[in-house]
Order: sequence, then C-alpha cells, then structure tokens
Amino acid sequence: MDRLRCIEVFIEVAQGRSFSAAAQRLGISKGNVTKHVAWLEETLGAQLLMRTTKSVSLTDAGLTLLENGRDLLERFEETEAAIEGSVTSTKGALRVGCPPSFGAFHLVPLLTAFSALHPDVQVVLYLDDGRSDLVSEGLDLSLRIASSLRDTSYVAQKLAVVPQILVASDRYLANRGHPETPQDLVHHDCLVHTLKAPTNIWSFTGPEGNVSVRVNGTIRANFGEALRYAAILGHGIAMHPTYMVADDIQQGRLRQVLAAYQPTALDVFAVFPSRRHLPTRVRAFIDFLKVRFAGMVEWQQEPDALK
Repeated sequence: MDRLRCIEVFIEVAQGRSFSAAAQRLGISKGNVTKHVAWLEETLGAQLLMRTTKSVSLTDAGLTLLENGRDLLERFEETEAAIEGSVTSTKGALRVGCPPSFGAFHLVPLLTAFSALHPDVQVVLYLDDGRSDLVSEGLDLSLRIASSLRDTSYVAQKLAVVPQILVASDRYLANRGHPETPQDLVHHDCLVHTLKAPTNIWSFTGPEGNVSVRVNGTIRANFGEALRYAAILGHGIAMHPTYMVADDIQQGRLRQVLAAYQPTALDVFAVFPSRRHLPTRVRAFIDFLKVRFAGMVEWQQEPDALK
C-alpha cells in the first residue's frame, strides 16, 4: 500500500476518533479505512489505536504518529508543489552542456538573449566535448554538433543544419599547392577533428557524386578552435562549419579549398534524457533556439556565399 495514503487515513481516524467518520470524509468504505490502518500498524510493528464498540483512542505510538504525520504530509505537499512549479513554470536552474568553442562564441549571445526574456531562469553552462552523461552530470540538455548521433539512449531534437567548408591559409597553399580533388588531400597536411572524424575519413559531395578519402596530418585535436588556429598559422587544411570560419574568410585569414566539393553537413541537436515531465524552462529554451537558429542566415549559407 501507499504509505503516505495510509498515514493520511490514520490521521483522519485519529482526529475524529471514528472509522465511520473518516470513511465518510475520505469517500471510501469503512472496511477500506480499517485495511489502511491495519497495514500501517503491521508495517510499523506497533498498535496505533485502541478500539472498542463505543470509542477509538490513541496509543502512545499512535499519538507520536499523529503529531509527526501531520508535518510529514505537509512537507510532502510542499515538496510536491515545488516540483510541480519547477516543471510548469519558466524559472529555476537550466543546466546546458555544449562544445567549448560553440558555447563560448556562439551560444553565449543566445543565452544572454534568453535570460533577458526569462529573468527567473538561471543558466548554468557546461563546456564539454558532448560526451558527458546527462543524468550523472545533472544536465537538463546538451547541444551536440555532428553528422549523426551514436548514443540512442537519449531523446534528440534537431535544431539546425550547418554546412562545412575546407579552409587553409594563403601561406600554406603557396607552400604546398592547391588540391584539385579530394583524392589530392592524401598528399596534404590535414588538420583532423578526432570526434567528428575519428577514422580520419572526410566525405564530400561533388561533380562526380559522393566521395570519401582517408586523410592524415601532423596535428589532430578534439577542439575545433585549436585546428582553426593551426590552419591560420599555415600548418594545414582544416574542415569547419561555415559559422566558425566565415569571418576568417572575409578577413583574408583563411581561404576556401576544393570549392566544387561540399563536405558532409553537420546537424545541431538538443539532446535530453526524456520527453516525459520535461520542465517548461527546458521546452522554452529549445523553442527559443529553434527560432534563433532559423534566423541565423550565415549558418545556412553555402560556402560560395562566404567569399
């Protein structure tokens, strides 16, 4: 039986000193009231009520339960109301996981805009590589940027699609030459993201259709900003989302490579533990991101439009 329900039934009996009156107030049968009290006595291993044909009185154990039971039920109701409020109202802590470079340079402006709309939400940003366990880390959701998600234990909602582009500095291209086809990349120093291309394979769509090539280089990293900076320093060819290198191309720090071949695009996902009982603040944040991502034209631009 439900322990709290049994305590509630007992308190009704104890306060009115009557099984019949308690049954009437609770809207259940007298026999059901008796069962709840009997189960509670058996579970606690103590007699709570002294019953005669004419009266009901409390034992010492019953008096103790009556005094503490009221507080217990009140605390439960307060906790229940607090939990319901955290789920149904747009307030409270919102814990968001996000890749470091994307979080620091692209998500933070969105977080400030969201906070302006929802001042009662306190955002806690966790910068990680996207592989954190949402439940053990206490995250409400995590933003992950990938061509596909390997972990199917969570619920994922696509927020945006962003194209990628190959880039290199003028200095590198002057020293090593311009590749004409993806196959030429095997002769170049390629800066590989270990999470996005763990097997060193880059895939493209070009004039001849889909093509993949295994590349190699002297620097690999799990942090896109490190690879971007290495490319700016002239160390090799890197593959990045367009939003990450658009300014570098416009400022002349990087140049597009293999313009006729489009690398596999990346999806931006919001990943969360479950659809059930999703707090309102989390739903509001996901809806906010959908609208804002859709309005970021530079994220959706094809590489040619960045020149």
